[in-house]
This record gives sequence, C-alpha cells and structure tokens, in this order.
Amino acid sequence: MFSGIIAAVGRITALAPRNDGTSTLRLTVDAGRLDLSDVALGDSIACNGVCLTVVSRTDDSFCVDVSPESLACTVGLAAPGPLNLEKALRLADRLGGHLVSGHVDGVGEVLRFDPVGDNRLLEIRAPQALAKYISRKGSITVNGVSLTTNAVAGATFTINLIPHTLEATTLHLLQPGSPVNLEVDLIARYVERMLNPDANTPTDAPEAA
Repeated sequence: MFSGIIAAVGRITALAPRNDGTSTLRLTVDAGRLDLSDVALGDSIACNGVCLTVVSRTDDSFCVDVSPESLACTVGLAAPGPLNLEKALRLADRLGGHLVSGHVDGVGEVLRFDPVGDNRLLEIRAPQALAKYISRKGSITVNGVSLTTNAVAGATFTINLIPHTLEATTLHLLQPGSPVNLEVDLIARYVERMLNPDANTPTDAPEAA
C-alpha cells in the first residue's frame, strides 16, 4: 500500500528481457534521492504508480521485473526515462495523500497543461469506464502522485498543480497528448462493488500490478 506522496524522482537506466522464454522485462532503476538502506529483496516500490517488486539492489539502484500485461496496461515503463518513486508504507507511517494500491486502473490522456500563475492547470481525459469513480474534490493518482480533482465533466477532470508538486515529481514534463497512469480512489471501487455486486468488471480498463 502507498500514499501517493512521491519520495524521489528516479530514472530507468536499462531494460533487458529475462532469459525465461517470456516477454518479461527486467528494469534497472537509478533511485535518485530515494533511500534504499531499508529496502530488502521482495519489497514493493511504486514506479510511476505501478507497484513493482525489488529483485535486486545496490546502494543507489534497484531492479524490478515487469510483465507483458503490466507493460500493455501502463505507460512510462517500456523505455529509459524518469519516473516517480515511492516505497511501500509502514503501518506507522503518516498518510499524507490517500490510500493507493499501486494497481493502475487505466491510461488517461492529458488535454491541457496550462500555466496559472506559478501553478499549472492539468486537464485529463480518463477511460470512460473509470468516469463513475472520479468525483469533484475526490482523490485520484496520476503517475503515482496523489492529487485532488477540482472539476469533473464526464470522463474529463481538472487538477491544480502547485509548484512543489511540479518540482518534486515528473508531472512538470507533461504536455497535451501525454499518456498518464491513473488509479481511482480505492474506497470508491469498493463502494461501487457493494452497491452493484452483480456488475461485471469493465473490460476496457485493464488493471496492472
């Protein structure tokens, strides 16, 4: 479980297929300022909002394996480049964002990324199947970052990004047309399931681990 409060911006420095006959990729990630001293093999680190398992590490980098399913359902993991990093929460940690599982619900598209003073107005179109989980002043995770929606219209929502968020994450690199990983509020998903226990899981919003 995560909070969506990004601890560091890292970078994928290498990708290589595993020699196991599958299309699984092993990613080497430069951890940047992320402290890895308490990270053990098998621990989880959210990479751009995707919960991945550490399979090896050094003092300043770690490796994770990414399945073809996760690669197909997410963005930002298939090529070298920067990504948002967050270690899994301890039970005693402060929850500064909201409860985040690290299971991406779908990929959205940036429609606007406009300056508003020192801030940025971010407008995103989510997959239609996720629209019912997105509410005004609700929580949503974008590339692993816990954010609050300002307005919602159908499957489109807007967010106000403050300078600190822009500086501490990769979101300042966004532009119209950029794809982004989205995870809707965990509580909203459970409430919807309780209200509609016989409903089928949407097939156009695959979930990636």
